[in-house]
Amino acid sequence: MASTPGDLERRVAGAAEAALAERQVVSPVDVLVGLGWLAPSQVAAWRQGRLETLEGALTVSPAKLSAALGLLEPWAHDRGLVASETAYVARTPDRRALRFSERGDADVERAYRTHWLSPELSVTARERLADRQSRPPELVVIAALNDWTCTACGGAGDLLIMDAPGPLCLVCADLDHLVFLPAGEAAVTRRAKRASGLSAVVVRFSRARKRYERQGVLVEAEALERAEQECLADEEVRARRRAREAEQRECEDGDLRERLAAEIVRLFPGCPRPRAEAIARHTAARGSGRVGRSAAGRALDPAAVELAVLASVRHEETAYDELMMSGVARAEARERVRAEVERVLSCWRGG
Repeated sequence: MASTPGDLERRVAGAAEAALAERQVVSPVDVLVGLGWLAPSQVAAWRQGRLETLEGALTVSPAKLSAALGLLEPWAHDRGLVASETAYVARTPDRRALRFSERGDADVERAYRTHWLSPELSVTARERLADRQSRPPELVVIAALNDWTCTACGGAGDLLIMDAPGPLCLVCADLDHLVFLPAGEAAVTRRAKRASGLSAVVVRFSRARKRYERQGVLVEAEALERAEQECLADEEVRARRRAREAEQRECEDGDLRERLAAEIVRLFPGCPRPRAEAIARHTAARGSGRVGRSAAGRALDPAAVELAVLASVRHEETAYDELMMSGVARAEARERVRAEVERVLSCWRGG
């Protein structure tokens, strides 16, 4: 069945609402991605200068695209959002302006560049957000995993940067004068980037995690030397600050663990208090990525708390781990222990 104008209006509004809730700002690119008409990978390729226009990557007709974009501005006005024009430049050494449309019409390009900011933000917050949105993106240099060839000179190397024709070596990209600073020293990195007229982030693709991970930065040698000298000069002050911050984090984590344990006992009165504390300690571990560290977990959302308890029961009260170690697929292993998990949860709920 063909979609109606009302269907499209609801879909555009839904995509825009989701972007606004997440970032307090909505852009036409956000809406196109939210509609499923534009893949994030295509946006990344366009940002890297590998696509001539963004519209060339879209999967819908020009008429449907025009209709969707025409619905965004009235929706934004109805919500009282504030318009802010944003610069889009390529993540390439020449920092060339990016094109959205095939025709390059000035009004169409301006419509794409217009972002809509939440009216709930203060004037200062809106200015700060608009400035951050317009800031040129960081150059990204890739640590190569496979053999590659520079499209300019035919050479190769350990590092490359993507450009419109293809990968470039650092010599051809005019980045070979920069020095590598490995990740790990946040203060040195921050100061070196601030002092460096030109810098680039170095990433490597992780086959295990299926994503690019930050390895460090490339900065000017003089900037790195200056940053290291500054860090040596105030190391004692920063050490005291780190100790204070660590103490504050431990207090916050302890409070979260106590509140989580209390909520577990409230929802599952039959769960022994020591066990509830152990579950809270595990799920709320900083940096673990577990449900207790999520926004829902920190807010003590009952569904999130129950997920933490369920996971603990699955691992501690059933043969789930043994099944996984023996090669049973995760979905099948969960199904096999489902009845035992429900039995324990039912017992704990009943007190």
